[in-house]
Amino acid sequence: MPKDTTAGKPTTRRYSPEEKAAAVRMVRTLRVELGTEHGTVQRVAQQLGYGTESVRSWVRQADIDEGHQPGLSTADAEKLKALEQENRELKRANEILKRAASFFGAELDRQHKK
Repeated sequence: MPKDTTAGKPTTRRYSPEEKAAAVRMVRTLRVELGTEHGTVQRVAQQLGYGTESVRSWVRQADIDEGHQPGLSTADAEKLKALEQENRELKRANEILKRAASFFGAELDRQHKK
């Protein structure tokens, strides 16, 4: 399925995990059948109507997730994303608490000076 274009801009398509896994299996099967990696990703991508670079990245990520290649696994990337979000939230909460402490500290000073 080629990408649709609206006003000259390509639209991004979300692929299900099943579609991605099927594409990866097809690439790996084709590599075994042909005895080479050359051209397999492009061939499968064209057959399925997917973007070549999308399929290439899915194969690369599957290799990482399965421990065949070094890199950040999908599970670790999700954990990292969650931790980064938590870190941002904690920084915001700390900033709010600092401002509140400063405000109430100034109020106490004014009350003591009266």
